Amino acid sequence: MPRIGRITIIAIVAACPALLSAQVGTLAIKAVNRLQIARPSETIELSSKDLAALGAKDLTMIHVKDAAGKELLCQAVDTDGDYTPDLLIFQADFAAGETKSFTASAGSPRVYTKDQFKAYGRFVRERFDDFAWENDRIAHRMYGKALETWVREPLTSSTVDIWSKRTPRPVINEWYMADNYHTDTGEGADLYSAGPSRGCGGNGLWAEDKLWVSKNFVHSRVLANGPIRVLFELSYEPFQAGGNQVAEVKRISLDAGQNLDHFRSYYKLQSGSASLTTGIGLKKAAGEVKEFHAENGWLAKWEAMAKGMGNQGLAIIVDPKTLVRQIEDNLNLLLLSKVGADNVASYRAGFCWDKSGQCADFAAWKAYVDRFAQGLASPIQISISDK
Repeated sequence: MPRIGRITIIAIVAACPALLSAQVGTLAIKAVNRLQIARPSETIELSSKDLAALGAKDLTMIHVKDAAGKELLCQAVDTDGDYTPDLLIFQADFAAGETKSFTASAGSPRVYTKDQFKAYGRFVRERFDDFAWENDRIAHRMYGKALETWVREPLTSSTVDIWSKRTPRPVINEWYMADNYHTDTGEGADLYSAGPSRGCGGNGLWAEDKLWVSKNFVHSRVLANGPIRVLFELSYEPFQAGGNQVAEVKRISLDAGQNLDHFRSYYKLQSGSASLTTGIGLKKAAGEVKEFHAENGWLAKWEAMAKGMGNQGLAIIVDPKTLVRQIEDNLNLLLLSKVGADNVASYRAGFCWDKSGQCADFAAWKAYVDRFAQGLASPIQISISDK
């Protein structure tokens, strides 16, 4: 039998893309919830390597169906900013101990409709360099360089602000457009004042028995913008942290259906050589109640909101293996967590509002946070095979 050279094979595939599709077929995906708790809105992540056998040109062409044959909403995510997606995500609800099956296949590139978006974020230059983001449950903003010198109300702070919403639809653009977002007209409002505190999960570096923090961010970059996940980066000018001069890039992501953001601070030492400890904070409030669960790595609190606008819960989750201790300073309740040898600090933080209908009281909020922490420690187990 004559040998077919490599160039010949490439030519055949290039000339007949349908043949390639027929050859790779479909991949079977098995997802197992190993915990005996229900886990709604779990995000399943599949890498480009996991899906390479499908032979798609890019991950926007991959489609996922559940066991009943219903196509699921998927999002291709570019995690490194090279304009090529390297991660495919979709979501599913799991009952306690449930195993689910899905199939993935190549097809036409996906086209989304507006109503499918449950996560979104943007840089808002017209509001003195805000970066605002949201999903179908919560919303936040952080402050850019222009706010430091605003003549009316200057603020220097790398805090995380809260925007309380009680509608699942996106509100950021409309609230900025109307410029009346401190008043609740039925969808929620900006009812929180973070100021120079850490707000809802802002962090810094702990050294010499104090928290050292950066100023406002100076650059932003969006990596993914829905419909399932918003992912972006904020860059900060170098700041002093004890004997270290440190630059920081903060990467933040929020998935649909979840009340906790994923924060990652990538530190680069400009001078100094000490190992780093991050301090992650929740702003103190009069009359608050709190609970610290060292075994599962979380700190949660419940507080009354101003002007009789109900109550809110805030929380931080860290890997228990990195946890140092729970302390406080003048402005914040803090969790101290060791930063790894790669100088990356990773944690979750977020909130709920009782008027949104998500968590009615502190007991419900603590239960949500603890389930989330258990889920982080025991991710959905994924296996992939040819079908």
